[in-house]
Amino acid sequence: MNLKIRAENIDLANALKSYVERRLHFSLSRFGDRLGLITVRISDLNGPRGGIDKACRISAELVPFGSVRVEDVDADLYTAIDRAAERLGRSFGRKLERAIESRRGRESVRTP
Repeated sequence: MNLKIRAENIDLANALKSYVERRLHFSLSRFGDRLGLITVRISDLNGPRGGIDKACRISAELVPFGSVRVEDVDADLYTAIDRAAERLGRSFGRKLERAIESRRGRESVRTP
């Protein structure tokens, strides 16, 4: 998994970095070598003012099917990371399932 993590207006501590890595590994490990570049952007939208403003944006490539972008915002950064990682895993699953069904449909048309 080729992973880049960027933080905006948030201190990217080693604990947070390893949490993101573990969470993405859990959500995406079933896709194995189909995973391309994964970019995670973590930000605090309001800075020190507080509020529901911690964002996690993930863009990732599923080779050869294209890329997917997801985002979640929450008051708790870890919750935003969890939700975005889960959403990305579901999106990749649907994308892969559609590709498999499309291939099956084409194969059934070819056979007499």
